[in-house]
Amino acid sequence: MAKILIVDDDEAILNVLKRYLKAEGYIVIATNDSSEALLLARESRPDLILADAEMPGLSGYSVCRLIKKEESVKSTPVIIMSGERKSDKDVLTGFDVGVDDYVAKPFVLPVLKARIQAVLKRAQAGGDKGAEILSQSGIDLNPESRSVSVSGKPVSLTRKEFDLLLVLMEKAGRVLSVNYLLEAVWGYDPANYNDPGTVEVHISHLRKKLGPKAAKRIVNVLGHGYKFET
Repeated sequence: MAKILIVDDDEAILNVLKRYLKAEGYIVIATNDSSEALLLARESRPDLILADAEMPGLSGYSVCRLIKKEESVKSTPVIIMSGERKSDKDVLTGFDVGVDDYVAKPFVLPVLKARIQAVLKRAQAGGDKGAEILSQSGIDLNPESRSVSVSGKPVSLTRKEFDLLLVLMEKAGRVLSVNYLLEAVWGYDPANYNDPGTVEVHISHLRKKLGPKAAKRIVNVLGHGYKFET
């Protein structure tokens, strides 16, 4: 069973989450100290980190940013627990540092479990693609090592940016709708969540990181979606 690291300065929430996730069969490590969470992540190598957005010292966003910078744990998915409605700025901040998903407090525990399972499933799928390298238009993408290079130069992408590029390159030449991308990359049900801004923001960041020449390969087909043009 997967190992989950929980970090939240609210002891009541921490205890509820510990009891529930343990009862559901997960291995749980918990702390109310965000700095300690970084040490636990390095030592225990959890399969997923569940972090409160706002905490004394390091926020959940800061924890995520630091995790994504460390080679040994950078592939660990992070879910942010937010006690307030997320502003556009918060969402962009999360995307920038590699947040994999959000859950709003107060949450229904079975719903939280479903979000955890979805993120773990996507993370596992990303690691099971095999060693075949996708090469298109000067972009080399290795699904196994989750690495990308453009014209031989490494490019650092967040988890979601990588997953988005992977889907686009795997289906190169095909127009992929926003709803398809939301479901395939984020695991969202389009019936409940169909905000095109989520995809648009990630496409914009991805283009900037790939550079102007490679960025031209990601085409916006107005009114239909996006495609990777070979």
